[in-house]
Amino acid sequence: MNIASMQLAAPSGLLALALFVVAIAVVAMLAGSFWLGNRIKLNEPPRPRPDEQPHLPPEGPVHEVRQNREPDEVPRTPKGGRPLTPYELTNMRTRPSASKDRPRWSKGTTGSFGGGGLGAH
Repeated sequence: MNIASMQLAAPSGLLALALFVVAIAVVAMLAGSFWLGNRIKLNEPPRPRPDEQPHLPPEGPVHEVRQNREPDEVPRTPKGGRPLTPYELTNMRTRPSASKDRPRWSKGTTGSFGGGGLGAH
């Protein structure tokens, strides 16, 4: 090794100073983010008091209603008539079904696309 390579390999105080300045900048950014978050939190409305919390209705808890529903029929176009556009169709509504039997999938399937079953063979 020659003198030039020894001088380049010697530790430099400039590198240590740069790392110290970067560390101070990161700590300052973290402190600033905590300060800004605290300011934002102080501007929010206060949390509700216990007496402002929702209460159960007088008749007690609401229970789940299970019923089968069936869709309304899609309007048919007369033969030779023009097809309906999506804007002419309304939201498809459903109505309670008279049948009490739950719809089931075919045996051996999960009912979902890509469910991993063998499918209906």
